Amino acid sequence: MPVPFINRELSWLEFNQRVLNEALRDDLPLLERLKFLAITASNLDEFFQVRIGSLMLLSRGGRKAADPSGMTPNQQLTAIRKRVHEMVEAQYALFTDGLLPALNSAGIRFLSPQALTPAQADQVATAFHDAISPLLTPLAVGPDESPPAVPALQLIVACRVADAESGAVRHVLIPIPEGLPRRVPVSDVGESAAFVLIEEVVAHHSGELFPGEDVLATTCFRVTRNGDIAVQEEDANDLAGEMEEVLAARKLSDTVRLELPASLPRDLLKVIQEVCRATTGEILRINGPLALAGFMDLAFLPGAEALRDEDWTPQPSPDLTPGEPIFDAIGRRDLLLHHPYESFEPVMRLIEEAADDPQVVSIKQVLYRTARQSRIIDALIRAAENGKTVTVLVELKARFDEARNLLRAEELQRAGAQIVYGVKGLKTHAKICLVVRREDGRLRRYVHLGTGNYNESTARLYTDISLLSCRPEYGADASLFFNAVTGRSKLLRFQRLVPAPTAMKPRLLDLIASEAERARQGEPAKIIAKVNSLQDPEIIAALYKASEAGVEINLNVRGICCLKTGDAKYSKHIRVVSIIDRFLEHARIFYFHQGGDPGIFIASADWMGRNLDRRVELMIPVEDSRARRRLLRILESYFQDNVQASKILPDGSSEKLKPGKGEKKFRAQEHFYKEARRVAKAREHERAMTFEPHVPK
Repeated sequence: MPVPFINRELSWLEFNQRVLNEALRDDLPLLERLKFLAITASNLDEFFQVRIGSLMLLSRGGRKAADPSGMTPNQQLTAIRKRVHEMVEAQYALFTDGLLPALNSAGIRFLSPQALTPAQADQVATAFHDAISPLLTPLAVGPDESPPAVPALQLIVACRVADAESGAVRHVLIPIPEGLPRRVPVSDVGESAAFVLIEEVVAHHSGELFPGEDVLATTCFRVTRNGDIAVQEEDANDLAGEMEEVLAARKLSDTVRLELPASLPRDLLKVIQEVCRATTGEILRINGPLALAGFMDLAFLPGAEALRDEDWTPQPSPDLTPGEPIFDAIGRRDLLLHHPYESFEPVMRLIEEAADDPQVVSIKQVLYRTARQSRIIDALIRAAENGKTVTVLVELKARFDEARNLLRAEELQRAGAQIVYGVKGLKTHAKICLVVRREDGRLRRYVHLGTGNYNESTARLYTDISLLSCRPEYGADASLFFNAVTGRSKLLRFQRLVPAPTAMKPRLLDLIASEAERARQGEPAKIIAKVNSLQDPEIIAALYKASEAGVEINLNVRGICCLKTGDAKYSKHIRVVSIIDRFLEHARIFYFHQGGDPGIFIASADWMGRNLDRRVELMIPVEDSRARRRLLRILESYFQDNVQASKILPDGSSEKLKPGKGEKKFRAQEHFYKEARRVAKAREHERAMTFEPHVPK
C-alpha cells in the first residue's frame, strides 16, 4: 500500500502562500509587506520556468504515469493552474486595494501619464527622449513574416498603428530592456515621491517611434518560457560552450505563461498569442501592473526608513579577536558561525588572507552562486596571480546563475586558476573550501564547510551555518573530495564527511532506522531536522516507520513538504513547522538522539531526491562539543517560535501558530539576533575590562 504523499508542486504553492500571508499582515511596516509581495511574484516566475515547463513537456509527451501523490501530469497542471489563479487574484487584491492606497498615504505615489501636471509631463518626456527611447527596438509583426522572437520575462508594449495617410493598420511590439528601471521618477509636492511606471511611459510616447503613423491602441504583456532545459552532457565535449547554447535556447523555448491585462483589444490579443505561440491555458489575466517582482527595489527606497524594519546588523563572532589572523583563530578551536546574525566576514577573510599569506600553498573551492561583485572571486584571482595553486570547481548548472558563473570562471582562468566545470551528470552543490598552509615545515589543512553559498550578499539575507576547522580528519576528507570531483573518481573512503550521491541517503536512512529500533526497544528516541524541503520518498517512508515505532520527530521545513502530517497511522509522532520571517531560512541541521550520544550534522543538502541522488553534496558531523550544544539550542529554538512559525496541516496547507494562554511570544529569528548582539557586547566588554589588545594585522 502506498504511503501518504503530498504533491510537490501544490506543496510549493502553499509555501508561497505562507510568504504572501506575510505581505497580508497589517502589523508589518508597509515596505516590508511590499517586499514579501514582490518575493511571491519572483517565486512564481521561477516556478513557471522550472516546474510548469517540465510538467507541460510530460503532458505533451502523453505521460500518464502518476507521481508519488497519485497525480498525473495533466491532473497536476489542472490543480496548479486553479491554485495559481487564486494566488494571483489575492496578490493583486492586496496590491490594488491595500498597498497602493497605503503607499499613496505614505507619500509614495504612482501616477498615470494622463494625471501628470505639465511640469511632470515635461520631465517624463525628457526621460523618454534621453534615457529610454535610444534603448528601444520596435519589432514589426507582419502576416508575411516570421513572428519576432520576443524575450522572456520582459515587459513588452504591443501597439496597433495606422498610416496617417492610407490608414493601413499594422502591429508592432516594443520590448522594454531589462536594464531600464521600472519606475520613472517625477517631482511632486512636499516630501512625496512620485513615479510613472516605465511601461506606461513607453506606451504613452510610443507614437514618437513611428513617424507618419498614429498609435491607435496599446497594451502590455509578458511571456514566461520553459527554463528547464538541461545540458546534454553525454554529447558535450565543451561544457562551457554547451551551457551557452542552453542559455540561448531558453530565450526561444516554449511558452508556459502569458500575462495580459484583464481587458485588451481583440486584435492585440490575437497577435500576442500568435507571436508567443500560447494557448488559452497559458494565459493569466491580470488586474494591475504586470511583473510585481519589479517592485522589489521600491522596498529599499532611500529616505523611507520609517516604512521598513529596523536593520539587524550582523555581529562579530565572539571567538575572533579583532585584527587576529584567521588561521590563528581556527588553530585554537573549531569556529561555528550562525549567519546572518553573525557576520560572514570570517569566511571571506579566510580566502582573502590565504590569497596574500606567503605560507599558503594552495586553495581549492566549490562555487555555486556568488555575489555580483564577489570579494571571494577577487581573492581567488589575486591568489592565482600571487603564484598559489588555485583550483575552483565552478558549477555551470546553477540554474539562472549560469551566465555569471561562466563569466567569472573565465576571469579566474585568465589569472591562472585551474577551473573545473562541475561533475558530469551531477550538479555540484557542496559548500567547501580547502586552504593548505605550510607551518613549521609541514602542511596543515584549513577548511570551511557550510550550508550556504559563497555569496556575501545573500549571507546577509539567508540563515546559514558555517564551520571553520583545521581538524586533520576534515582536512583529509576535503582533499579526498576535491581529488574525486576534479579527477572524476569515486566519492569513497571518507573518515568524517558524508558525500552525496554515494553515501548521504544510505547514512540518513540508517540513522532514522536506528532511532526507530531504539524506540521499539523502549529506549528514548528522537529526531530533529531543519531543511528547506522534504520530498524524497525513501526518506519520508523511513520517517513514517520511525513515527509508527514511537520516535518523536520534529521537522522544520521552510518550503516543500511532501510528508503528510496528522495521519493516525503514519505520522502520529511527527510535527512539522515552517518559519517565514525577515531572513530566508536556508540552513540544514540534523539531530539524532542515538541513545544519548547524539549525532549532530550540518549539510548542503535538503531531503529531496535531487539533492540526495543527483547532486554532489556534503553532510558534516559536528564534533566540537561547544558547537554541538549550540546547534541543538538553535534547532530547539525554532520549535519554540509562536510568532512566525506555521503548522503544516494534513492537506499541505498551513496554519499560523499563536502563543497559548499565559505563554510569552517567542520569535526565533529575533531571539538569534538579540543573542548574537548580547554575546558580541559581552565579549567586547570582557576585552575592555582585561585590557586585551587588538592584534595588529
